[in-house]
Amino acid sequence: MEKRIVLIGAGSSSFGPATLMDLNLSSVLSGSTVVLHDINEEKLEMVYQIVVKDNEKLGNKFNIEQTTIRSKALKDADFVISSIEKGDRFELRWQDNTIPRKHGSTEMMAENGGSGGFFHSARQIPEIIRIAEDVVKICPNAFFINYSNPMSRICLAIKRAVPKLKFVGLCHQIELLTNHHLPNMLDRYISEMQLTTGGLNHFAFLLGLKDLTTGKDLMPEFNSKCLEYFKDKRDRFHYADLTFEVYKRFGYFPYVGDNHICEYIQIGSHYTTIQDIKDWITRMEQVNKGSYAKLSRYYKRLKKGTYPRKGMFMRDPSGERAIPIIEALIEDKNSYEIAVNIPNDGIIENLPQDLVIECSAIINKEGIHGVKLGEVPKSIAAILRIEASIQDLCVEAILKESKDLAIACIATDVNCGSFKMAEAIFNEMTELQKEYLPDFK
Repeated sequence: MEKRIVLIGAGSSSFGPATLMDLNLSSVLSGSTVVLHDINEEKLEMVYQIVVKDNEKLGNKFNIEQTTIRSKALKDADFVISSIEKGDRFELRWQDNTIPRKHGSTEMMAENGGSGGFFHSARQIPEIIRIAEDVVKICPNAFFINYSNPMSRICLAIKRAVPKLKFVGLCHQIELLTNHHLPNMLDRYISEMQLTTGGLNHFAFLLGLKDLTTGKDLMPEFNSKCLEYFKDKRDRFHYADLTFEVYKRFGYFPYVGDNHICEYIQIGSHYTTIQDIKDWITRMEQVNKGSYAKLSRYYKRLKKGTYPRKGMFMRDPSGERAIPIIEALIEDKNSYEIAVNIPNDGIIENLPQDLVIECSAIINKEGIHGVKLGEVPKSIAAILRIEASIQDLCVEAILKESKDLAIACIATDVNCGSFKMAEAIFNEMTELQKEYLPDFK
């Protein structure tokens, strides 16, 4: 089925290659036009030439275009997949992490929460809102898929600032549980189980689990085996002390892992060490550099005429969900997605309705429909509402370019708790990152 699919941030070493691998495996989208768009002309050209070569090996399955001009890329688009990062991802990430801590914050990952998460949001949200506005203006019927972080805050800003946009936010964090642990623990293929999730991105819980063959509720079995199963499988970057403390205290498993949940709760720094977080950021930076090095190697081989028979993007499914969701929307599949980020809209009744949540969903030609959860346990709702309130303030501060709201957001975050500290963090960070930030007044 011929569609026009635009990849914004196509040079991304994180999501660009993953999306292209999945496109190559799609029979539904054969004949479509794939538009590669990035503001980094050099990286875009490298990706474009490799994609064209892989496409030739597939018998020119797709029509491939490239452009650095967004309006040209978006013309007549059916689907837009965005994975942008404003500025140097890791240079700024380290600033997000270290500057707040210098002033006394218990800043942890500094990607989606804490003072660092605020500044990451402030860099990302204005640019993504401009993209979303262009989508509504140029291709108003297009469906927008966001991969960029901070996921919840970006999606909430889109919901408020561009209400006509059809969108979903996608994150692969659930794979920590589904790819290996759950099948081994319960001795079933993941395809034989249906998971129900709920919460916020990087702060969500396994709320339901059943056997698709028999309809049996598997949550009692999961709960009886979980702690014993993980005794010798703890991973300081994923499922370790903080995960299991939250699980024991709240009764539901937070599938996102220590290195993400530590951003959102006051006890995070009691269980997850800053050295673990720094080691994780270093590892991700190395992965990012490795991905770019791989892209460069393939490009050099292409130029030398020694390009590998199995091209860079002609591989196994990536695990990312953009292409399966596009296929489900087109084919009216009523397929089930374990975790998507969409407006609450009555899905979780005891969380704010003006909120973007992570939940399970059904996908068909009418769109993405969250699985109704009613009221989640009060203890879980309580800790989620704290972060929801901070996200509310964060998005409002950025959309209004309000210095007072920005400082209030930083001060009330669980990693700060002091207006004096918040002002010091705000003043240093806005000076350091001013070329990437709104003009806070």
